[in-house]
Amino acid sequence: MIEFRGAGPAEFAERLDTVIEIYAAAMRPPAEQIAGRKTIMRNHGTYPYFQCYFAEWHDLPLTATAGTASAAPLVVGFAYGFRGVAGQWWHDVVYRALEERAGHQVAEAWMGHAFELAEIHVHPDYQGKGIGRSMINTLCAGRPERSAVLSTHDQPTAARHLYAGMGFTDLLSGFVFPGGHEEYAIVGSPLPLATA
Repeated sequence: MIEFRGAGPAEFAERLDTVIEIYAAAMRPPAEQIAGRKTIMRNHGTYPYFQCYFAEWHDLPLTATAGTASAAPLVVGFAYGFRGVAGQWWHDVVYRALEERAGHQVAEAWMGHAFELAEIHVHPDYQGKGIGRSMINTLCAGRPERSAVLSTHDQPTAARHLYAGMGFTDLLSGFVFPGGHEEYAIVGSPLPLATA
């Protein structure tokens, strides 16, 4: 059984090793990038209106007896985000690029009061079960921001298909972040999500 449990900045920081393990299993980044990713994630936990959800797998025993302690749940996924504001690297880079391509009004409409979904990952052993979709819906539910935005590889991946199916539309495609080489799509959806 999967349960989604909210966690604030303090618990997120405490469980960062678990978060990194799931991220590494899902994304398979080069080993030399892990330390830097961990630092970035720790910093994200300090951003305004940060919220995280863990997807926890609970094994239900066939028979339960009084006084029997249940096994600790296994964390199989996580998703987190925060409000994007000026001064945050991703926010500023995307805002400028969107402003250059589509104008100030469009950039402000999407990025001026946005919930930025920074990371959404499910361990490969548990993918394809609707966990990612459910985490996104749970994370975005009740948010006061005007829009939800995120970046994803600009390829026909399962994640790209998931976001499109949830109503996210392309704001930028073929986008390369400064210092990078991979192409990303920046996608957004008005809040509340249409599929929630």
